[in-house]
Amino acid sequence: MTDKQKNLIIRTITGVLFVGCMVSCFLQPRAMVLLFALITGLSIWEYCGLVNNEIEDVCVNRFISTVAGVYFFLAVAGFRTGVTGYNFVVFIPYIFTIVYLFIYELYTGNKNAVGDWAYTMLSQMYIALPFSLINVLAFEVSAEDGQIHYDMLLPLSIFIFLWTNDTGAYCSGSLFGKHKLFPRISPAKSWEGSIGGGIFVLIAAAIVGYFANSGETLHTLNIPEWMGLGLVVAVFGTWGDLVESLFKRTIGVKDSGNILPGHGGMLDRFDSSLMAIPAAVIYLYTLQLFG
Repeated sequence: MTDKQKNLIIRTITGVLFVGCMVSCFLQPRAMVLLFALITGLSIWEYCGLVNNEIEDVCVNRFISTVAGVYFFLAVAGFRTGVTGYNFVVFIPYIFTIVYLFIYELYTGNKNAVGDWAYTMLSQMYIALPFSLINVLAFEVSAEDGQIHYDMLLPLSIFIFLWTNDTGAYCSGSLFGKHKLFPRISPAKSWEGSIGGGIFVLIAAAIVGYFANSGETLHTLNIPEWMGLGLVVAVFGTWGDLVESLFKRTIGVKDSGNILPGHGGMLDRFDSSLMAIPAAVIYLYTLQLFG
């Protein structure tokens, strides 16, 4: 067996286990919150390690940055589910931590304090904030009874659409790819692949919308709105992939890590979702505003 075949088998096994874990976690709200709190922590820890190791004269506080990001995720989850009583005070420890990270630089003597601040805040804006917004997709206060309702399908659909987009883009790009999408950052991506991935996602979104509205209880999104969500996820998921590729090229690494055999690191696996989740939230609130 060649190394390429071994890598394919490892990649396949890891991918199946990954998808199984992700799908099963959405079946129970607490499991979802705990899993994504872990994902947030691992992603920030990985990011801070890359920054500290690869960028000259930059040294972020890896432990405090990770704790802050995980706390912010849990605070948003608690606020969104009503566990904290919708009280803003739950965010005060996070604000205190951010202030601490700024003041902390006064006493480190690091050469590039501004770089430390910038990369520290990027960990919160690029990773902690997007992951925290999955709680906005998952939990909603019903206008009818005022109770918190958990919508498993909305956050799960983001990843279904991302996986579909990746698969469709790979197949379409392999068969028809001729025109480079963004050669400066990601030479392997093509316009044909991206368009093909988007078409696959639209089909998947229509199917999800059909089954979501085929029972006695209709979903808040109809089929065209589901297709709109799918298109938003496909577009912003592609941008998310490119953003992470630009980050890796800037610091000079191929993979963000090796925690997932055959798939690289946490940022490699969740790069698309870091843009797709916020975009999905904006899309859904836009529908509410103008619907």
